[in-house]
Amino acid sequence: MPCDLTKSRSRVCFNTMGGNSKVYLNNFIEDPFTIVAGEATAVNVGLTECYGYELEGDNNTLEQVLTGDENSGTSVCVQTLTLSLKAMSAADNVEFSLLASSMAQAVVKDRNGNYIALGDFDGMRWTITHAGGGAHGDFNGYTVVGVARTNALGAILDSATTTAYTALEV
Repeated sequence: MPCDLTKSRSRVCFNTMGGNSKVYLNNFIEDPFTIVAGEATAVNVGLTECYGYELEGDNNTLEQVLTGDENSGTSVCVQTLTLSLKAMSAADNVEFSLLASSMAQAVVKDRNGNYIALGDFDGMRWTITHAGGGAHGDFNGYTVVGVARTNALGAILDSATTTAYTALEV
């Protein structure tokens, strides 16, 4: 049966770190990557540019929840990317207004050096919250949330695909 388990997993060392260090966004393109066994092995030639955002602090999270449904025979993965981007500007207002009306896809670089593709099936839906806070020490900036629904956890880019994709940053 094709859904039977195929391997075990050993105990891992205490050498990983949570969090994310950078996110790349690209305009929606169908099949942005060639994906084989959960790994992105090539970039679609139609994908010609992406936009990088450096992430700081601990409020930049990625959560993927993959759930199988015995009643429908399907599985759905909800990918939720939450970004806290400090400071506000008129240029950012314009760009984030565009993002909110787009289906842009994302690649997240985690603090372990993995690049994870999100929204590769039909893009992501974006919500932008612009907050100035009340107290002097409150957060001032944007909370950007992207949500995608697909049938698998986000593919991890192999090293050649990572190099090719990040070279598209403008």
